[in-house]
Amino acid sequence: MKRILVPTDFSKHAEDALKAAAQIAKKNDSEIIVLHMLELPHQMNDAITGSASIPETMLFMKKANEMLDEVSASPFLDGIPVTEIVKMDKPIHGITQVSKDYEVDLIVMGSHGSSGVEELLIGSTTEKVVRNSEIPVLVIKKDISNFNPANIVFASDFTDESKKPFEKLLKFIKVFDSKLHLVTICTPNSFKPTHVIEKAMNEFIAEFNLTNYSTHIYNDTNIEKGILNFSNAINADIIGMCTHGRTGFAHFFNGSISEGLVNHAVKPVITFKI
Repeated sequence: MKRILVPTDFSKHAEDALKAAAQIAKKNDSEIIVLHMLELPHQMNDAITGSASIPETMLFMKKANEMLDEVSASPFLDGIPVTEIVKMDKPIHGITQVSKDYEVDLIVMGSHGSSGVEELLIGSTTEKVVRNSEIPVLVIKKDISNFNPANIVFASDFTDESKKPFEKLLKFIKVFDSKLHLVTICTPNSFKPTHVIEKAMNEFIAEFNLTNYSTHIYNDTNIEKGILNFSNAINADIIGMCTHGRTGFAHFFNGSISEGLVNHAVKPVITFKI
């Protein structure tokens, strides 16, 4: 894990994410890239061609760089190589592009979550990154003074398409030597007999050299509630999930369990795109 990207809007949630990223970086000798996406007011979108707007644009850029300098000088970043980037673009486009350009291994983002009409109509930048990112995304909801996850949940149906994302999770777990709790959530709408689930899990596990792990089948009214309730029951530190990255009408009608967890879970959530 050489590079960790932390997008920031200079909020408390973004600072909490940066603190968690700093603890990961120190354990893994990683570099942190702190990114601020500068979305200019509508009337200034033609700054490149409209010379009258250029001074205002440069003022925004200057202020953003000054604020990044202050963030990078935070004591909790001492000893960590930090790269600062200010980029003018829509957040999801800019975050995706910087991730590719700098060959980022992990994105760490803060989120306060959303619900109700806000969640349905708007969604958050974090949710959109989770849906679209090819790179693992760790979502932090609050300040964690000692980010050292001892127990990590990986909820899955343990099909073949989950194997590549699972390999990425194992690399993350290796950094902290965490115990892995593999779980399938069984609901009235997605019921499978115990012997079928156990067979799928055992065949999945057989392809990996796992040592510190346990397997579970958990029953609940729906998958999202099952993951949250199971994670609380074992006092998990992080919830791991795969996401299909649905967009458009498929996303609107079907929703996404991973995005729901990002919005509703208090615990950190790490997602891996299939």
